[in-house]
Amino acid sequence: MLVQQILSSKASDAVLTVKPGSLVRDAAQVLAENKIGSVVVSATGKAAAGILSERDIVRELANRGPGCLSEIVDDMMTSKLVTCTRGDTADHVLEQMTNGRFRHMPVVEDGELVGLITLGDVVKARLSELAMEKNALEGMIMGH
Repeated sequence: MLVQQILSSKASDAVLTVKPGSLVRDAAQVLAENKIGSVVVSATGKAAAGILSERDIVRELANRGPGCLSEIVDDMMTSKLVTCTRGDTADHVLEQMTNGRFRHMPVVEDGELVGLITLGDVVKARLSELAMEKNALEGMIMGH
């Protein structure tokens, strides 16, 4: 299964972003209001400068206390992004997420942000694919 197929199966292809210089508390509000686990940091909404996850925020809260919420996202975001393209396979993305221990991956083509997939999106797609393979094999065994 390809990343494009995963993106097509999502309810929305919109990627929520915050601008560089935004306060961490404002990014946390975006996460909470939209019930999402990460937000892409982008000046234009097209090019990803970084990504900030709820885990990043919680880690800094534990290390430095609530004062970190008044800092800017630029200081807390992951700026060395691991990205994929629409043509990458779900297995490749799953391997990268597992090895890198992260759950959100921007989909970027020609330097432009075209989507965001999560570990949950990939697992759901793989389970669906496995169910279809199982049904096809059962049909072959049963002679249908």
